[in-house]
Amino acid sequence: MTGSTTDEFDAVLTAVGPRLRELRRRSGTTLAGLSETTGIPISTLSRLESGQRKPGLELLLPLAKAYRVPLDDLVAAPATGDPRVYPRPFTRHGMTVVPLTRNPGGLQAFKHIVPGSRFGREPDPRSHEGYHWLYVLSGRLRVVLGDQDLVLTAGEVAEFDTHLPHWFGNADERPVEFLSILGPQGERFHIRARYRPRTGEKADSDG
Repeated sequence: MTGSTTDEFDAVLTAVGPRLRELRRRSGTTLAGLSETTGIPISTLSRLESGQRKPGLELLLPLAKAYRVPLDDLVAAPATGDPRVYPRPFTRHGMTVVPLTRNPGGLQAFKHIVPGSRFGREPDPRSHEGYHWLYVLSGRLRVVLGDQDLVLTAGEVAEFDTHLPHWFGNADERPVEFLSILGPQGERFHIRARYRPRTGEKADSDG
């Protein structure tokens, strides 16, 4: 490699350590926990983050899997000019979830597909840190939010603080698809759900 290429390569490797440390900090994972997940010794992880160990594929691949980020994000690979995102769907609580963004620690966008086979399940509301915005694409989505039991149809929007116990499911035997954006604790969205008169209806002139 030429001198300039070597310098660029070394700069990329040098930046990997701080990036790994930041990803671990954002995920709230300890070195011991990450070691247990990846099988990489704690001492090796510590040396990677401090820049004392050069990262190889045998180390980066399990770390990318543990943090659920593309390998390119760990090494800050140059942009190729392709704006497309190649999502990796996963299953959670019987729903197929498709990540639509790559933004660890920030706003996360997902597409959820709820199969009709989940209809009739007993709600199991849970709470966690963050703020949630969702938009129903198709089907009828049942949303249990605190003491409210709602049904949202295609085109409807909901927004709520996830500290409030919540649960999603099918309102009937048909599949449901919806988009969601999940923000960190304290984050708020500028979009609010509002009633919109249907075609042919007149808005209240006093409103």
